[in-house]
This record gives sequence, structure tokens and C-alpha cells, in this order.
Amino acid sequence: MKIIIAGDGKVGSMLTSQLSGEGHDLTLIDNNPEALESTIERYDVMSVEGNCASMEVLRNAGVEEADLLITATGEDELNLLCCMTAHGMNPKLHTIARIRKPDYAESTYALQKLFALSLTVNPERQTAREIDRLLRYPGFLRREKFANGMVEIVELKVAADSPLKDQALYDLSNITHCQVLVCAAVRDGKVVIPSGDFVMREGDRLFVTASAKNLTILLQSLGYVKQKIRSVMILGGGRNCYYLSQLLIKEGIDVKIIESDLERCEHLAEVLPSAVVVHGDVSHSAVLERENIQNMDAVISMTGIDELNVITSLYADSLHVPKVITKLGRADNLDLLSKMPVGSIVSPKELCCNSIVTYVRAMKNQVGAAVTMHSIADGQAEAIEFIVDSSTRHLGQQLREIHFKKNILLTSITRGRNIIFPNGDSSFEIGDRVVIVSNGGTIQQLNDIFAG
Repeated sequence: MKIIIAGDGKVGSMLTSQLSGEGHDLTLIDNNPEALESTIERYDVMSVEGNCASMEVLRNAGVEEADLLITATGEDELNLLCCMTAHGMNPKLHTIARIRKPDYAESTYALQKLFALSLTVNPERQTAREIDRLLRYPGFLRREKFANGMVEIVELKVAADSPLKDQALYDLSNITHCQVLVCAAVRDGKVVIPSGDFVMREGDRLFVTASAKNLTILLQSLGYVKQKIRSVMILGGGRNCYYLSQLLIKEGIDVKIIESDLERCEHLAEVLPSAVVVHGDVSHSAVLERENIQNMDAVISMTGIDELNVITSLYADSLHVPKVITKLGRADNLDLLSKMPVGSIVSPKELCCNSIVTYVRAMKNQVGAAVTMHSIADGQAEAIEFIVDSSTRHLGQQLREIHFKKNILLTSITRGRNIIFPNGDSSFEIGDRVVIVSNGGTIQQLNDIFAG
């Protein structure tokens, strides 16, 4: 497909990497010639310098022949105007806009209709929801949901005292006392799709498929106490903080925010009257200790500086804060960070890009396209959900008779309210929700998992 990306920042760059790798014809628009030059040196893409809302610039970018426009500049209004202008020039064009300001949160659906938007994405709001879900089960480093929330893939780390240590996957059900499946593991920075004889070692990060109702059983079996989060300290008062605080306050959780910008503190105190807002520098341990960081149930580091987030999370962990979450704007050095005690790592950029890539794949494959897609294992694998339809091959055939591609693991089949962990006797039926994990090649549609 021919895709135009307006805005060559963090999200634009990540989308360029992913979509160019999937063979799409990309054109980038940005006002910054240095950013464009850096990108075109790394990827086989076209670029146009200028204002993305200008008809001339859009025409030079080929908008009249394009299939999709993605706007990810730093200004919501510019993103909206660009989409509206482009759609006027090409009524068949699909448009995706990144909309971040809280002012527009309530009117997002109306904006989609008014500006003829195919999709709107809000990375900060997505991040807030992701963190909120992690706080409900503090024992997990990450949670990804599928099948309308009935199935989840959760990430956990094998600790020195874990009952999983030095155990083979064959014995997993005896340890967890519930039905789960380890669909991927990261060891020494490399992802493995494990077989039953895989022996779990200290430091391994496991990605476990489980039904939502078995998550509590899983935690209890592994010795995690499901401690209810009652108090949260948020370091950094940006948009992520605002959206997250709203969710936590509604759930009755005490929220304390520490922010270095006085004007921002005053604004947050006005719009979040139930939160405690403190003006202070989170890089000073004295400030954090004065605000009782050591007595918090959870600390979330989400300033605009990744390095500061890592440092403050390390400090919170050294004080034995039960749950620590670190927001990262960049995805660099994830392997290194995964070996450090920074708790759960959340990337707004990754959450945003996953939503957009899922939409792009659905456009390309109108039949059998993915309905949900999450990057796991530091981006080395994908967990993808499909719905079985009449075009799916091997309908009704037992799985033992089907040949699948290498590096593909079928993790679950959801049929109505029943969750099936597949075996050789299982089969596909129309309407099933199928979740697969792949760490080799792009899976665009369900039929791509079959060999030959």
C-alpha cells in the first residue's frame, strides 16, 4: 500500500521501521530536514519537507494516489487539519490521527466523524490504561489481553526463590494448579518459543497465556501475594500522569504527584482536586523521602526523561516499594533494562504503533486480518489474534494433521465462553478467536501460519 506518514518523531520513526519492513511504499512529511535525512539514510522511503497541512505539500507527497495517511506531528490541531485537507483531496483515503490533549478526550468519537478519521490514537491514554491494568495484578511485569479480555498473555520473571526455577515446562500445571501455557521466553536477550522439555532458569522472562480467571490462581501458586494497591506515587506530571490519575482516583486509590514545573503543578491541582500535588525535583532523593516514597504501594516513573525514569525506579526498588513501573519514550537498550530492577516497562510509542499497525494490516487483508496485535519479548515476537471465518484453511481438521510454519505457536482458541489450550485433537471452527505467537516473519492473516 502507499502510505504517507506526517511527523518524523518517535512514533513516526517506529512506524517507518515497521511498515517499510512489511513492504509498504512510504512517504514521510516533516518540517525538519535533518530528521528526514536521518530516516531516509536508514530506510528505503521518500520524503517531502514542509507543512503537512499544506495542499501543495500533500500533493507532492502523492496524497491523491495514497491509500492511508498517518498524522503523528507534535500538534493535535495540525494532525486534524492535515487529515481533513488530505481527505478533501482524496475522499477514498484512510486517515489516522494521533490526538493527545485531554481537552479533546471526550470529543474523540465526534472528531472522528467530523474530520472523516478512520482511527484516532492517544498514546498517553493507552499508557494510563496499561498501567492501571498492571496495578490490578502487581505480580506481573506486563499484561496483554485478547478475546475481549477472556485470554491474557502476562509476563513474569523467574526469581531465585521462584517455584518455577529449574523446572521443566512439562511440570508447569503441577506448580501453577491451573491451566496455563508458556508461549515465549527471553533468556540472555534472545527469545525462545519453548517446548515441553524447556527448563526455566533464574532470570528468565516468561510470557504466559492464561484465562483471565486463572490469573489470581497463577499468582498465588507462585507465591505472589495479590496486594491491593492503595497508594501510588507518580513522578512527573505530564499527560500520562493526568490520564492515569483520573483512572486511579475513580478506583479509590490515593494519588500523590511530584512535578518540577510550578505552573504544571497548579494546573494539576486544579483539574485533579482529589490528588496530592507536590512541587519538587524527583531527581533529589531527599524530596522523595520527604514525601514517603518508601511507604507507597506503587511508584510510577513517568517524567519526560527516560534516564531519570530509570534512576528513580531503581531507587524505588532499593527501598522495596512493592510495585515499580517505568515509562520509556525510546525503546533502546530494552535487553539491558530488562536485567535491571526497574519493574514493569511501559512504552507509549509501542502501544500507539501496535494499534496503527493492526489497522494497516486489516486494510491490506480485508478477509482474515488480525483483530489484536501486541509486540512481546522486547519486540522480538508478536502475539496476534485472529477470528476464524469461511476463508480459513483446514476448517474442522485436527491440528495434528496440519503443518504449521516454523516459529509459530498456537496459544489459545476461544470458542464462545470456552477457552481451549490447543492439542492435537483440537480444530478450527468458524467464529473461533485464535491467538498465535510468532518470532519469525510477519503474519498478516490467519492463513499465513500454515506451511504450504
